[in-house]
Amino acid sequence: MCDLKNYKSLCVGLCTVILIAVVAWLGVDIKNKLEQGGEIKNTITFSGTGEIFAKPDLAITSFSVLTQAKTVAEALNENTKKINAVIDFMKKQGVAEKDLKTINFNIFPRYEYQRVEPQIYPYPPGKSVLVGYEVDQSLEVKIRDLAKVGQILQGGADAGANQVGNLNFTIDKADELKSQARKQAIDQAKAKAKELTSQLGVRLGRVVSFSESGSTPIYFGLEKMGGSTPQIDTGENKIEATVSITYEIR
Repeated sequence: MCDLKNYKSLCVGLCTVILIAVVAWLGVDIKNKLEQGGEIKNTITFSGTGEIFAKPDLAITSFSVLTQAKTVAEALNENTKKINAVIDFMKKQGVAEKDLKTINFNIFPRYEYQRVEPQIYPYPPGKSVLVGYEVDQSLEVKIRDLAKVGQILQGGADAGANQVGNLNFTIDKADELKSQARKQAIDQAKAKAKELTSQLGVRLGRVVSFSESGSTPIYFGLEKMGGSTPQIDTGENKIEATVSITYEIR
C-alpha cells in the first residue's frame, strides 16, 4: 500500500514538472512572437516559367551482343570477340574511351522442354533439359560528333552487335541552360509581382519562400532510312524551369 502511494506521488511530481516546462516554453514562444510584431503576416505568391530551346550536342545509344553456345566458355569467347570488335570500331570512329561503358553483362543457362519418349497414354510429363548457355553484354556509347550517328549505328551492327537501340539526344552541359531558364522564370514572376502590387496598392516585403521545378526532355531521334545508313534528325531540346516566389505584403 505504501509503495502504491509513493508511485502515485512520483507520477504527480513528474506531471507537474512537465507541465511547468511546457508552460515556460509557451511563454517564451509567445514573448518572442510579441517582440517580432505578434501579428500574422499576409503573403502573396507569384509564379513564372522560362524556356530555352537548344540543339542537342550529345547522342547516347547502346549496342548489345547476345551469344548462344553449348558451353559457357564457347559462348563467352564468341561474345568477347564480337563486343571487342564493336569497341574497336567505336574507337576508330573517334569515340573516346571515357565515352564507352559496359552497362550490362549476364550469363544464363538455356533450357528446352523435351517430351518423354515413347508418348504412350497416360502421357508422362516432359522435362527441362540444359542445352547450352547464353552470354549477353551491352555497351553504352556517347557520340559527340552528331554527324557520325548514323554511320556509327550501322557500323556497330556490322561489327557484331545484334541489338542496337535506346538512342536519345541530350545536351552535355545542360546546367548553364537551366540557369538561363531559371532567370527567365524569376524575371517573369517579378514582373507579375510589380504589375499586380501596383494595381492592388500594396508593397512587397521580404521573400518568405521560393520553390523551383523544371524538366529537360530527352529527344529521341527519328531514323529515316537513306540507303544502308540511317539518317538521324536531332531536332531541338526544351529546357524548362518554373518558379514560385512568396512575398510578405506590407
